[in-house]
Amino acid sequence: MYTPSQVRTLTPVRRNVEQRAVKPDLRDVFLCHAWDDRNGAAKELHDLLEAKGVKVWFSEKDVPLGTTLMRQIDKGLKNSRIGLVLVTPALLGSLQREGIADRELSALLARDLLVPIAHNTTFENIRDESPLLGSRSGLSTSEDTMSMVASKIAELVTVHTDDRRAA
Repeated sequence: MYTPSQVRTLTPVRRNVEQRAVKPDLRDVFLCHAWDDRNGAAKELHDLLEAKGVKVWFSEKDVPLGTTLMRQIDKGLKNSRIGLVLVTPALLGSLQREGIADRELSALLARDLLVPIAHNTTFENIRDESPLLGSRSGLSTSEDTMSMVASKIAELVTVHTDDRRAA
């Protein structure tokens, strides 16, 4: 169940999902995460989302060997309805170093198609590192389990795309 604040702030994201639903070749979400989280929290979220029928762009499975990482990320960003930013202490550190996650975040912020997910951190900590990201309403694993977060994201991106998939 969404809080009233989550409903209010996630409504524009839902509208973007609806507008982009007519493009059947898009992934539902692009999962932005820190490299250090790829085998932990990011993989857990990816697996939970996919189990709920969400098509996830996840670098660990979508970047073929021998290809250019940044070009594959660029394609993944282009071909996803929304972006999820899994914000962990590792991601906050990556932003300070201006790594790949920082570039992904910049692209997602520019498109206004992102939902931050705070994991083992707070939105106050996020605002201290990235005021733009921290100002977005999102979800937190301190309030919901990772499974509940995945359920909310699945509801957000699949409710209005089910008609497209049935066509």
